[in-house]
Amino acid sequence: MTITPRLQALHQAGTRLRPSSLCSSKDESASVPHFGKNVFNLEVMKKKLPNGVVHHLIEVINGRKKMELGTADAMAEALKNWAIENGATHFSHWFHPLIGTSAEKHDAFLTFSKEEGQTIDAFTGKQLLQGEPDASSFPSGGLRSSFRARGYTGWDPSSPPFLWKGGDGITLCIPSIFFSWNGEVLDERIPLLRSEKRLGQAALKVLSLLGMEAGEVFPTLGIEQDYFVIDKALRNQRPDLLILGKTVQGSPAPKGQDLQNHYFGAVQDRILAYMRDFEEMALELGIPIKTRHHQVAPAQYEVAPTFEKAILAIDHNILLMEVMKQVADAHQLSCLFHEKPFAKVNGSGKHNNWSLATLSGLNLFDPKSNPHFLIFLAAILKGVHRHQGLLRASIGSASNDERLGGHEAPPSIISIYLGEEWEK
Repeated sequence: MTITPRLQALHQAGTRLRPSSLCSSKDESASVPHFGKNVFNLEVMKKKLPNGVVHHLIEVINGRKKMELGTADAMAEALKNWAIENGATHFSHWFHPLIGTSAEKHDAFLTFSKEEGQTIDAFTGKQLLQGEPDASSFPSGGLRSSFRARGYTGWDPSSPPFLWKGGDGITLCIPSIFFSWNGEVLDERIPLLRSEKRLGQAALKVLSLLGMEAGEVFPTLGIEQDYFVIDKALRNQRPDLLILGKTVQGSPAPKGQDLQNHYFGAVQDRILAYMRDFEEMALELGIPIKTRHHQVAPAQYEVAPTFEKAILAIDHNILLMEVMKQVADAHQLSCLFHEKPFAKVNGSGKHNNWSLATLSGLNLFDPKSNPHFLIFLAAILKGVHRHQGLLRASIGSASNDERLGGHEAPPSIISIYLGEEWEK
């Protein structure tokens, strides 16, 4: 029998061994890794910073005060010490330009001291607050000419700094906004922050008219992430998957989804081992992974976290996808996030379960806990009706439009289903 490249790939896939643990907190005596171990969260802030600085930072994070340089200097020093203690050598402003993914530029803590020839580790409040990457090659939506290259990143305190492990090194990542030298928006984060603020203000106004007091209203988000996982050797046999992340020709799967019997089916041990590893790394980054299961299509799965503030949930989703790709590579697997990687079977959605909440924990779209639920529901219905074109455009892309309209995916029109109880 002739040994073809595909048969060789199948043989490799069948003889894979699970790699050694990828999670730094792996401990056979511990059932759960250290949640948020690699995040400079409120708990770490309280240990590393004076009470007055922590109080001011909380006010800044909640949008009630502006950042003071003294507070930024104290935060920068604490961040540097914490990062170096955990093995970091560089820091980076982590931002979201108009390219559909995150971006970063790494700078070393290393600098020269005032004594000639001496080097020290340093990180100042000014460096924390603002960076200056070259913006000439990022798309700007026609806002400026490419020769106006200067762009600025600015620390966004609404999302905590974190440590990213890669290439046998560790980098301190600082979530940031990105704008031009004269203030033009060059990222996807600033519009989100502005919309969150306007939405919160509008909801507070409604609550005030209803006689309900709430210090803050913010959107919450739970992002269900679908994905496909296949063996890397099999992926490498497909130039279309390598280049596009999707197939353009080929035969249907031997076992398709005609009976929908993959849905919630048993997960193979090899895939469970992969899930376990990326979940542990995600938990160390403070990503609250909750659910995992087999999806409808062959080799398709889903992971979902618990609800968080929207800006944090989006950061966590971007980080989670990077973690999943990194861990898949270590497991000799390939994780595919294209909305329609295989024809005639389910595509992969990023389902956004969205709501509004107050600081006291009231879910404004919970009919059981909010007596004024119908008022907020009517406002959402009116908003969707008025801005349906903009909503459709916001999720319109060639790959997503290929996914919509069949095999469990919603139609490509904007619609709202209230359920039988509310339609009566």
